[in-house]
Amino acid sequence: MSTVSMTVNGMAVSADVEDRTLLVDYIREHLRLTGTHVGCDTSQCGTCVVHVDGKAVKSCTMLAAAAEGAEVTTIEGVANGDLHPMQRAFNDNHGLQCGFCTPGMIMSGIDMVNRYKAEGRELDEAAIRHELEGNLCRCTGYHNIVKSIAQAASEM
Repeated sequence: MSTVSMTVNGMAVSADVEDRTLLVDYIREHLRLTGTHVGCDTSQCGTCVVHVDGKAVKSCTMLAAAAEGAEVTTIEGVANGDLHPMQRAFNDNHGLQCGFCTPGMIMSGIDMVNRYKAEGRELDEAAIRHELEGNLCRCTGYHNIVKSIAQAASEM
């Protein structure tokens, strides 16, 4: 057992966890933040994406201990009183079907837009589709997801 301390969605948290505890399990089981989903346990689907120190990470492949001292943002932490532009765009464009992949898609979308804007690169449809290769949706053809990210990119 180890004590793990980090900041999650702006709140300092600390807990004793087994050394093998994955960040996704820490978030869901210890913090009861269940918006971050577990879809595959193999880093293939992207439903578990969170931001660690401002970068998108698949939390099913990161140990909680590796996030010691980090700033972690989950889907529950992206809205500040009102929906984040990415969340609003997913709602506006119906960028979801069952909703299981949606938190990971939104977290990946936010990271994507932030990176492209910081680098001064254009985020067109081809780039969005390429960037989403690490996120799986089993319900849709991605068209509305791509539209959602493009809309949010223009608003962020």
